Amino acid sequence: MVKNSSISVIPQEEKEENNKGSVEFQVFNFTNKVRKLTSHLELHKKDFLSQRGLRIILGKRQRLLTYLSKKNKVRYKKLISQLGIREPKTR
Repeated sequence: MVKNSSISVIPQEEKEENNKGSVEFQVFNFTNKVRKLTSHLELHKKDFLSQRGLRIILGKRQRLLTYLSKKNKVRYKKLISQLGIREPKTR
């Protein structure tokens, strides 16, 4: 198994607040989990339970990002650019 180090994108002063309930922190954690699972699935292509877990985490992250985009566009844009994830397609 390949060990990947996750790089912290959120500045240190936000981490020291221990605000684990904030939307930004939750999205950051989900993004780290998505990256770890993606690297795992590159090695284990037939691990269907991990694929399901990845889809569940992606859905949770998407719901949080939708909530944040409705409540505060500035924080949403900043978070999207920090994490390097793309904006979802609108219907």
